[in-house]
Amino acid sequence: MESLEKPLLYACHNDFANIKKLKGLEPYVQAWLDKAGRLGPPPFPHDLLQRYGTALHGFDAMDLEGKKGRIREAQALLDKMRGGESPQEKVPSLPTVSEFQKMRQELQTPIQFIKGVGPRLSEILKKKNIRTVEDALYFLPRAYEDRRFIKNISQLSVGKHETAIGEVLSSDVVHLGRRRSFTVMIGDETGTLIAKWFNFNPRFMKGRFRKGMRVILSGEIRMFQFQKEIHHPELEVLEAAGEKEKGPSPESSAGEEALHFKRIVPIYSETEGLYQRQRLIRRIQKRVVDQFADKTYSGLPVEICLRQGLIPLSEALRRAHFPDLQEDIQTLQERKSPAHRRLIFEEFFFMEIGLALRRSGTALEKGISFPISHRYTQKLRSLLSFALTPAQERVIREIEGDMRKPHPMNRLLQGDVGSGKTLVALSAALMAIEGGYQVAIMAPTEILAEQHFLNIRALLDRLGLRSCLLTSSLKKAQKESLHQALRDGEIHIAIGTHALIQGEVEFKNLGLAIIDEQHKFGVLQRATLKRKGIHPDVLVMTATPIPRTLAMTLYGDLDVSIIDQMPPGRGVITTRVFSEKERYQVYRLLREEIGKGKQAYVVYPLVEESERLDLKDATQMAAHLQRDIFPEFKVGLIHGRMKSEEKEAVMADFRERRIHVLVSTIVIEVGIDVPNASVMVIEHAERFGLSQLHQLRGRVGRSQDPARCLLIARYRRSDDAEQRLRVMEKTRDGFKIAEEDLAIRGPGELLGTQQSGLPEFRIADFVRDFPLLAEARKEAFAVIDRDPTLSKPEHYFMKETLTERWKGKLELARVG
Repeated sequence: MESLEKPLLYACHNDFANIKKLKGLEPYVQAWLDKAGRLGPPPFPHDLLQRYGTALHGFDAMDLEGKKGRIREAQALLDKMRGGESPQEKVPSLPTVSEFQKMRQELQTPIQFIKGVGPRLSEILKKKNIRTVEDALYFLPRAYEDRRFIKNISQLSVGKHETAIGEVLSSDVVHLGRRRSFTVMIGDETGTLIAKWFNFNPRFMKGRFRKGMRVILSGEIRMFQFQKEIHHPELEVLEAAGEKEKGPSPESSAGEEALHFKRIVPIYSETEGLYQRQRLIRRIQKRVVDQFADKTYSGLPVEICLRQGLIPLSEALRRAHFPDLQEDIQTLQERKSPAHRRLIFEEFFFMEIGLALRRSGTALEKGISFPISHRYTQKLRSLLSFALTPAQERVIREIEGDMRKPHPMNRLLQGDVGSGKTLVALSAALMAIEGGYQVAIMAPTEILAEQHFLNIRALLDRLGLRSCLLTSSLKKAQKESLHQALRDGEIHIAIGTHALIQGEVEFKNLGLAIIDEQHKFGVLQRATLKRKGIHPDVLVMTATPIPRTLAMTLYGDLDVSIIDQMPPGRGVITTRVFSEKERYQVYRLLREEIGKGKQAYVVYPLVEESERLDLKDATQMAAHLQRDIFPEFKVGLIHGRMKSEEKEAVMADFRERRIHVLVSTIVIEVGIDVPNASVMVIEHAERFGLSQLHQLRGRVGRSQDPARCLLIARYRRSDDAEQRLRVMEKTRDGFKIAEEDLAIRGPGELLGTQQSGLPEFRIADFVRDFPLLAEARKEAFAVIDRDPTLSKPEHYFMKETLTERWKGKLELARVG
């Protein structure tokens, strides 16, 4: 302690007379901190040492006032260390049950009753999903601005992220060659600074700035033609043009000053009606935090908090909104501060404990132990002209092991496009049929259900088993006949869409439910199918690969099987991106392939022309291709709005090679299997997600011959779109593509979390925070191992919080 304090005392002696002489403080402090770390745990919270080091980080490069401020912070931290505060003292005492219920009730206080909000502002806040004070507490800043050290404009350093205050001198749209920018000149008594925006709405920007307005702005300082600039700065209006300094507000002016200046300031995302109102949002959030942060308690066990080094929830909320002076700004921006770490861990923990509880519940349910004889599965193999891959064999063994157990199977089957999932699923179905049970296979679209039916029926007919296709487009008499056959047990496998879960559909003895393309179904639909049997086994299939690590963690209640091997004899698919100008190169390649006797798909994102978006639509372009580009070939059209029999007629013509070029919307995304098709052309490829592009590409290369995937994209496209197209050119591995897709789009779109039955996250991010997710999973599953139903008294608060977070989804989501 003395070694850490000596340089501070020297620097601040005689009103900081020696501070300029102090050199090399940062490496000196770091050397002592390293030494302290080797001596074992200190008699005070370990994070105080870290915070001490952070306070003096970059000290040698600071200006005089900055150095003084950091030395005061470091001294305050040394005083805390001397107090011997232990981590245990930071753990709050447990509330009683009645206190806990009262706290939860108070957190549901409508936001409009907070001082300064009222009915009008509360309606605006609803657009940000802020209805209660609890919503406000978890509405965290989107960024932070370091206002601890505000400089004059003349002191701003080029290349650094700086903050300054000035007055608007002028503002206008400026044209420089073909580029335009909205430019605001800001000045103080020492110089001028230009703020520039390149993507802007002229009307909005012109109305935003008035001469004489005082603003605070921050960003990276650049130099252009001897003038300091900030591009797209973080900017806040302090005083409107001509507005005099306000007198004392209900909060003291000193309090207002402390809220908006000389600290790390939170920046919240805005919405219509709240533009340029950061000070108002900040004021409201300060009242909410001061009044309600101490009312939060989640029941996260104390021992887990200590083991994971987590600060209390109330402190985390305070520091996430209004960070301590000594916090590191970069750590806050990256959401890696102790406050963010606690809040993120908690979100992950309550998701994982829900998954662990569901898994535990499944293990306790009585299910079907199938008497598997392999009578049909062996016959199936004798009918095939090829051998199964070792990966398919392994996954079938895993499924068989589950089906023999007296508890319901809950398994996720993953495989890349063309890896042979359907054959694995059919093997599982035959094992269920051998035990005297029926099977339901549910697909998200009619065309995929039809494709499954065509592929499976041919094999089942040769095995002497009966299958049926049940979709909403069937005539009433057909449906009634099939419903009766299902009730009588005459049908062994029913394949269909959501029509399978209608109330009038009853099975005599449903033993296995196979759900294809799982993420496209709502959780209610999956639960309804499962209820058609008494604890049937469930096999969930997806051809949209989820990164392996993420699948294991997200689907904690499902066992995961991965077919990680492709069948031999598949052709190599070459993928290339073309611009609009290169369109005729695409047509030339397409004509070459058709000349060899091959066929092609041309996919568009829309069915009919849209005035809103300049997109080529399938209907118009099919006519154009037939009339102007390929008059010598037959061009067909298929899209989602066609009737089932029309789609099937087109697909039959394509399979029989009567159609050479099939123009389609994304209804062919999954399930279509025409081995002779060797070219996939995707129009407006920049508008498709990575997994969609990969699925579409998977419709070709289904024979031994090489295939091509030709992506036509606009020259002007977003960085994300450019990244997606480059990934497609670079790799064919669906799991690598899933990793990239996850990084680009985030988990919500990739996994369909709205549909998945998982709690929604306010703060956590699967990709950024994956190490914390793994820790939370480990801790959560350990809790359920010790208390499978969370019935122990010490887990009462945790169970209540769990129920609140999952909002009734625990039972529903048990099927994936």
